[in-house]
Amino acid sequence: MAGKRILLVIAGGIAAYKSLELIRRLKERGASVRAVLTKAGAEFVTPLSVQALTEDTVYRDLWSLTDESEMGHIQLSRDADLLVVAPATADLLARMAAGMADDLAATVLLATDKPVLVAPAMNVRMWEHPATRANMALLESRGVLRVGPNDGAMACGEYGAGRMAEPMEILEAVAAFFARANAPEPPAGRPLAGRRALVTSGPTHEPIDPVRYIANRSSGKQGHAIAAALAELGAEVTLVTGPVRIPDPPGCSVRAVETAREMLAACEAALPADIAVCAAAVADWRVAGSSDRKLKKGAAGPPALTLTENPDILATLSRAGERRPALVVGFAAETGDVVEYATAKRARKGCDWIVANDVSPGTGTFGGDENTVHLITADGVEPWPRLGKDAVAARLAGAIAARFTGNIPAEETA
Repeated sequence: MAGKRILLVIAGGIAAYKSLELIRRLKERGASVRAVLTKAGAEFVTPLSVQALTEDTVYRDLWSLTDESEMGHIQLSRDADLLVVAPATADLLARMAAGMADDLAATVLLATDKPVLVAPAMNVRMWEHPATRANMALLESRGVLRVGPNDGAMACGEYGAGRMAEPMEILEAVAAFFARANAPEPPAGRPLAGRRALVTSGPTHEPIDPVRYIANRSSGKQGHAIAAALAELGAEVTLVTGPVRIPDPPGCSVRAVETAREMLAACEAALPADIAVCAAAVADWRVAGSSDRKLKKGAAGPPALTLTENPDILATLSRAGERRPALVVGFAAETGDVVEYATAKRARKGCDWIVANDVSPGTGTFGGDENTVHLITADGVEPWPRLGKDAVAARLAGAIAARFTGNIPAEETA
């Protein structure tokens, strides 16, 4: 981050105290930091403390004659490489979505032509409110980046999603942004043009009865991001997705399914393909003989459910004979001994690469916006730093493109 210019917008919320640590960490990495402090933000952190850490003026007033004589809000909005809003309150997100310019922070964010990264922080009910979710979805559709929020205890005594991401998490999101921005252009811009890719994403829902099912915590964010990244590199992408609450990625043909058996059928229908990335968290088991009527409570206690194994989609694609994709990539979600289990899974399934990710409690991987992965190939293990899921997707798509453009010898991934 040496030489990068960050404009940090500090809004009002108890999480504002974390912004002080974020400033310190950014400057440790060589970035210069300027800060805009809202009136509400100044109720939680003092301008003096922010100024001491940034070693620069703290900007607070839209109507400052000194600054506005040179159209200071315009200069602030465009004199940075990245704008970071931390904490990003529900109020500020709403004003950003509406395009308001009623204070310096909102005006700077409206006037900027630079990328914006937000770290939401608010009460869990405010974060889950349809208005906030709609505002966030609108901002993301406009290109605003997001890190967090995390689950956890809140100052109000409640527990849930809404805690601002920790300073180190925001720092890594900033680092990932600059890593993507500084990455060399792929050869010819669309190195996967003419290639067909199959990507699976999300969970599967295995019915117990018409109203209950077996599932897992997968959000589909990583699989959807991979599909979008491959499409951006020119691939013709078919995305087979279980039930998710996120938008379809642009440039992809989407097949929505619910169960593992439906997912397998959709994958087989999408063949032949050059690339298969199995990022879905497919349920290992389903109920043998699910009920077509809602199961009722009774004096005999809960019903006994007999489970049977679901089809193994990754292994099936890896052993598809003449229809086998040239490159099959699996995912291994583990809670311990991640690399060891994933290495064994690669050999057992017969795939070419495995992306091993840690989904232990506390990592925030399932449902979150970041991932810590290891890429396991025939050559060994390549650990990646903690990255946003979009950055993981871009890096994986780049590795796949390199494999097909000849930058990586075929025997290295055989």
